[in-house]
Amino acid sequence: MKMKKGSKKRGSNFESFNPLENKTILLGVSGGIAAYKACDIASLLRRSGASVHAVLTPNAREFITPLSLTTITRNQTHCEQYGPTADWRPEHIDLAKKCDLILIAPATADIIAKLATGICDDLLTTMVLASQAKVMIAPAMNPVMLQHPATQHNLSILENRYRYDIVAPEYGEVACGDVGLGKMAAVESIIAAVAARLLAHQTLSTKRVLVTAGGTREPIDPVRFIGNRSSGKMGIAMADSAYSRGADVTLISTVDVERAYPVIVVETAQEMQEAVEAEFDSCDALVMTAAVADFRPLAVSAQKIKKTESEDIVLELTKNPDIIDLLGRVKRKDQVIIGFAAESEALLSNAASKLKRKNLDMIVGNDISVPDIGFGSDDNAVVILSAEGTRESLPRMPKRAIADHICDLLSERFQVLEKELAH
Repeated sequence: MKMKKGSKKRGSNFESFNPLENKTILLGVSGGIAAYKACDIASLLRRSGASVHAVLTPNAREFITPLSLTTITRNQTHCEQYGPTADWRPEHIDLAKKCDLILIAPATADIIAKLATGICDDLLTTMVLASQAKVMIAPAMNPVMLQHPATQHNLSILENRYRYDIVAPEYGEVACGDVGLGKMAAVESIIAAVAARLLAHQTLSTKRVLVTAGGTREPIDPVRFIGNRSSGKMGIAMADSAYSRGADVTLISTVDVERAYPVIVVETAQEMQEAVEAEFDSCDALVMTAAVADFRPLAVSAQKIKKTESEDIVLELTKNPDIIDLLGRVKRKDQVIIGFAAESEALLSNAASKLKRKNLDMIVGNDISVPDIGFGSDDNAVVILSAEGTRESLPRMPKRAIADHICDLLSERFQVLEKELAH
């Protein structure tokens, strides 16, 4: 992970309105000198409308008292892994389930290492592992410690593997007198990052997003088919991510899944084409992750094809319609189409060609020759190309993390489109 010098944001006016109203934030404080700033963070979060629950590590209590944070948050501060509770529910599970975001500020090298390796030997780390909420950390430590390969490796795992948000530390003098990159980001910068992350879940609330997933199956006879190795995991992750941001989502999939949004189950390329075309006019964005078969048998046998004395069988194939190519030609100016390209060679040139040829706004390419990622895996590594010529590479990470990033790009594109159409 490459750190950049932070910039302080002064004159914040978060307290003048309540952007975080109805949001529950778990504020984790680890044992560093910057722990004293947790009171300011908690105060500003509460004045922004959030319900704040503070959790101190044992070492953090050497720098700040639970009473201070209890008074500021107006909620009981939690410290003990096995402390008594008012009812039967385990404290760490109860709090972890109800929070919208976990913010750890400051985050020491020690807690960063624990989170990267899954160690949960105190209340805070246990709660992180027990929660599905977004996690944000604000590192604070000696500059040499921050630049140590172990710390950089652990931060890379948190950012790229677990998709935690890192609020980059600033350049300045730290407690020991050393000067460098390691000072915790300004309180206002941390609050702004928290607000941006939580409000991101509303960025697609006015949009209708159509997503395709899975690999089509083209029948040869009643028992055999031509297919591919697509598991549908990327498309399902895209639909889940868009739905979590408030979008009106419809998933057209060859994989049947139970979801809160509508799922239309199809099998063949022609069935997928019919379903997508029926929904396309009313959608704001089409995310075509499905691996649609390029060919299908010219004739489908009504009966199971039996073995013959001949060693060979000739199967005639015909082209399937290119769904995304057809829709790219008729899409409106206010619509966005995102395509996917699974390539075994010349990834960049093939993806760029498809992007232009099919009139797409973005294309997400991945190299299927790389082992252990892509088809059937929970992880992938992709390159994202845009119609404007930008290129971004994402290292190996969970498909849901990739989907979240694509949804970030999608919401940004809608903002640009709205400004262009307004003029």
